[in-house]
Amino acid sequence: MADPRVEELLKRPLYVYDLPQELLSTLTTKTGTQEIAEKTPEPTPEDPELAAQESAIASSTLCSLCNVTYRNVEEQRGHVRSDHHRYNIKTQLRGNAPLDEAQFVKAVGELDESISGSESSESDDDEAEGGTDTTLTALLKRQAKLSGSPEEATNTVQGGTAKQPLFWLSSSGLPSNKSLGVYRAIFSNIEQDEPGHLVDTLRRKQLAPIKARTNKAQAQQSPPDSSPHIFMCMIGGGHFAAMLVSLAPEIHRKQGGVEERQARVIAHKTFHRYTTRRKQGGSQSASDASRGAAHSAGSSLRRYNEAALEKDIRELLADWKEMIDSSELLFIRATGKTNKRILFEKYDNHVLKQNDPRLRGFPFNTRRATQGELMRCFKELTRVKVSEIDEAALAAAAAAAEAKKKEESKPSTPRPQPQKPKLSKEEEEALLHTSQVQALIRRSKVPALMSYLSNNSIPSSFTFTPADSTQNFRSPTPLHLAANLDAPAVVAALLTRAGADPTIANGEGRTPFELAGDRPTRDAFRISRHELGESKWDWAMAKVPSAVSKTDADSRAEREKKAAEEEETSRRKLDLERLKKEDAEREAHQRASKGGRALGAVEKTGAEKRDEETRGMTPEMRMRLERERRARAAEERFRRMQNN
Repeated sequence: MADPRVEELLKRPLYVYDLPQELLSTLTTKTGTQEIAEKTPEPTPEDPELAAQESAIASSTLCSLCNVTYRNVEEQRGHVRSDHHRYNIKTQLRGNAPLDEAQFVKAVGELDESISGSESSESDDDEAEGGTDTTLTALLKRQAKLSGSPEEATNTVQGGTAKQPLFWLSSSGLPSNKSLGVYRAIFSNIEQDEPGHLVDTLRRKQLAPIKARTNKAQAQQSPPDSSPHIFMCMIGGGHFAAMLVSLAPEIHRKQGGVEERQARVIAHKTFHRYTTRRKQGGSQSASDASRGAAHSAGSSLRRYNEAALEKDIRELLADWKEMIDSSELLFIRATGKTNKRILFEKYDNHVLKQNDPRLRGFPFNTRRATQGELMRCFKELTRVKVSEIDEAALAAAAAAAEAKKKEESKPSTPRPQPQKPKLSKEEEEALLHTSQVQALIRRSKVPALMSYLSNNSIPSSFTFTPADSTQNFRSPTPLHLAANLDAPAVVAALLTRAGADPTIANGEGRTPFELAGDRPTRDAFRISRHELGESKWDWAMAKVPSAVSKTDADSRAEREKKAAEEEETSRRKLDLERLKKEDAEREAHQRASKGGRALGAVEKTGAEKRDEETRGMTPEMRMRLERERRARAAEERFRRMQNN
């Protein structure tokens, strides 16, 4: 029988290195259905909250060749133009099996460079069949070269029995159909080879939380962090991001004495240089190697930026060497040979080694290398996955897959295309309303949303269709979706004008208020409670705290803003006084070293002049000034090159 206390713990994110004792004491390794459970689709790379924001409603629109669904006509057109679709068309013409999206991404990742450095790669029409060595043709040529035939190349990509990315656990305090997943990558190689001791290993990995440092001055004075930590970095398309993050959670005390656990970042750094050739893909060095060196101004700038990026990254790794050497694990994503060479090439005092047993890749898809993306990946790696599995259905699905595999192994015969189920008029109307309402909520179009609900007589109890999709399971109503997207204006309009019910719970048992991720959204619920009155809804069931007026909420926000500005002003004043003191000490030292000669007789260096220019500026202002200085220097170099 399920333990209500353990089930209550699953309503909040669970951190692998700080699991509640009630859950940890009841964990066991998943047996019996372990093999079936691990054959379920790999978790999406998004946080659940982010997936709800970016995923749209599942529809019947499907590319049966690539096994990819798309939400609207624009996405369908984009998919048809993509390298993935064109590759599957070519490989099907050769009589080979097409690749799904994960297999295609893995195959492309082994090429020299990704399609581009953007967050979502997309090819242009004019690249499809040209004489240039595009990503698509490079992939086909590389596979043919590896195997000697297109069929063997495709089988090489698809073949192999790779280890599943997740270990699955069960708990005696949970129903038998609920499983807990932990990423295999967070365990050492020795620990992965002993899955029978997985629970004991998890118990040894538990870490005591660290008290948060209250201010920046205290953080600067504190000794270097000695708690267990990991190193994470990404490089691709001229973007580089690296981070050292502690595995022990940091406790922050919020308003009202509520304790919240957050990740503790020890150090982080990002670089970006213009190194990728626009609309053509690949780095300048890859282009030089394949076609010879170009002599344009853009190619010269890209070569210079590649060298500068390599220098910046290696200097950063050297500065962090001690912390990297003491890291528990190293998570690295390096796209292409050029980027791998920057990180792993043997140079003087090189830090990262390809044979390091701590080295890991990210077991899910990632986006552009940024600080925010690294933090998202850290949360994804260290969160426990909760899966509710119907084991009978899984067994039936496995049997059906086995039967399908046997059927496909027989000589190919023409098979009729499966007929899509025809939707009723009510179902089509519900799908249309779902897509329109979700789109308006995502864009925070409050007047248009209210008009659409009114003109179509959509009731306040309207639920999204289909109810079994991942997004609609978490956000089944417009109020759930608005709260999950942190849209306070939409929340207030749905409560006060549309009469939305805040007591409805989603598939996880959470009310809309429990999905709100920031204070303005939570305040929107409390202000609506104040305006609607206590008798309108059962606010206790809705989990909404005490009512607050809009005036009180605005005045509190203004006080906090003013306090933050005063703290920033005080910090700048202290920094300015410190700089003045350092200048005075430096001047006294120079006088002593020059035998009493006045500073006016000593010519200042370029570095000293730049320090004087940026004195008192914020880091953002200094960064902007440095970008302008580099741009002017680049323009001057181009001008000299053209004159020569």
